[in-house]
Amino acid sequence: MSNPLFRSLDFAAIADDIRKAQYSVCYAAPGIQREPADAMVEVAGKFGRECITVCIDFDERVIRMGFGDLAAVKALRDAGIAVNSTPGLRTGLVIVDHHGYIFTPTALYLEADHRPAEAPNAMHLSEDQVKEALARLSPAAKAMAIAFAGSEEEKQQIREQAVEVPSVKIADEEFVAVEKRLKEAPPVPFDIARQVRVFNAYLQYVELKLSGAAIQRHRLAIPSSIQKLGGSKDLDGRLRTTFDLIEKGSEFSSKSLEDALHEIRKLTPSLGKDHGRLVLKAAKPHLEERLAKFREDLKVHQEKVEKELQVQLDGSRKQIVDYFVLRVIEDPPDAMRGRFLKFEEAEARRWLDGELDRVFHKSGALIQMQLDVRYKDVTFETLNREDFLEAVKAAFPNTTDWEKTYEEFRAAGEKEN
Repeated sequence: MSNPLFRSLDFAAIADDIRKAQYSVCYAAPGIQREPADAMVEVAGKFGRECITVCIDFDERVIRMGFGDLAAVKALRDAGIAVNSTPGLRTGLVIVDHHGYIFTPTALYLEADHRPAEAPNAMHLSEDQVKEALARLSPAAKAMAIAFAGSEEEKQQIREQAVEVPSVKIADEEFVAVEKRLKEAPPVPFDIARQVRVFNAYLQYVELKLSGAAIQRHRLAIPSSIQKLGGSKDLDGRLRTTFDLIEKGSEFSSKSLEDALHEIRKLTPSLGKDHGRLVLKAAKPHLEERLAKFREDLKVHQEKVEKELQVQLDGSRKQIVDYFVLRVIEDPPDAMRGRFLKFEEAEARRWLDGELDRVFHKSGALIQMQLDVRYKDVTFETLNREDFLEAVKAAFPNTTDWEKTYEEFRAAGEKEN
């Protein structure tokens, strides 16, 4: 019976095929998992490790995507099987004796490797295609094809084929470097990563924080040298040990901005104080539009406040100086006596201005309004909290079938025996 043209080929099936090998194995793919690597180690004792060719893209990123496993590469190297690196390789090819398949490798970060029989990802190669693939893959594969050719004419045909895939044996220092980086920052377990992506397709945490806009709450510390001069009825309610930056009820208040941001937050329902706020991925573009408009309004407000606040600051500063100047003349404080020869009105004003310079700055330095927006993906730990699903259902009751989504989440995490 002839081999089917299309076939479902996962790592376990590849390992089964390799164990049936009689004289050679050739494997080329982005990476290699433990099952086929262990099978190669087994058959190497049967017909020799020199009859096994392995080409992968030995790169840290490839392993993090789940195309391969570092332990599998180590097992091959420990068994004396040469492993060559072909940067950027993404096609899968497996040839056992004279049967070969080209296949689509599985990235475990995206999906589990177990494949049902009715989901093919591989296509069978003809004998001529197998010979040509070996001849063009690598010098080692070409030598193997020549060795097992049936006639001198066939051997000559293979010799004339040019090797098209550049590869080089993985050096010890390269292996150690990749191993070190993966130990320092281990890849996320792939079953967990797949689970998290189920909900990340729908939801994302978001934090909105407006800072620096509420200048009606800003206060300036009054220098202790001025505090000692006494209280002020004229500045009642503003002057204690601190001084209100603006008067209560000022037009510079941030209330309109805070009200606008409150409306925007309605796009990000809260799951409670233990969870934070979430935004639907489908609603995120609209949220971004609203936030962009808010930033424009914030910029206009800041420019207005910065321009007009300086006038108010100058007036407040003059109010303080006018009130305290007579007190200073009548009883110059020690802080002034050590720096001035005369203690008349001009000197008193200069001294008061100098003391206030410490706390009164230009309005631009006092006003730093900013909207911070931070998005965070749903985490595995969050998904496993008992109240998470119920909180999501309550916050987004008419969005999707969350029970079904949660079942997909569970299914994505199932591990094969």
